[in-house]
Amino acid sequence: MRFSIARLSSAFVLAGVALAQTPAGFVPEVKDRLEIIFGPKVVDSPGASLAKADTAKQPTLGTRDAPLNGTSYLWMMIGFKPTAQLAANGIYTLTAPASAAPVPYTGPAPPAENPPHAHRYVSLLYETAADFAVTRAQVGQTFGFDLAVFVGKVGLGAPVRAGYFNVTG
Repeated sequence: MRFSIARLSSAFVLAGVALAQTPAGFVPEVKDRLEIIFGPKVVDSPGASLAKADTAKQPTLGTRDAPLNGTSYLWMMIGFKPTAQLAANGIYTLTAPASAAPVPYTGPAPPAENPPHAHRYVSLLYETAADFAVTRAQVGQTFGFDLAVFVGKVGLGAPVRAGYFNVTG
């Protein structure tokens, strides 16, 4: 499967509010919003709550405030346990322009908990060269994924867009 920017719609042009699009304490902090749309469900604000069923299929991504000016992008979604620390629980997808998706999309599926806790899922969009490719070996383990190590290993810069939502088991 090749990464398709066709899913990355930048047809929206509306003024946006400059709020952090990543959870408090998350590194890197990203100010520019990535629109995340699961069928009829839109992540309308950072940290919006969605049901597991709503997030089962890969979302459509886009922008509202300005078109994306790059030509190629890497998109990843990582999940976090419901703790005060922001240690990644796992990577749920990673797609890059010049390679098969090293981590195909898997919808969030937090376990049922008593009491229930919201699990956070952060989507990050990185601009890349058109020939940028990532192998499955470069990703490493998906459970316990280390974002900083991965970014350094493959030479990514700062993400250009982000968004996050919560799903409760």
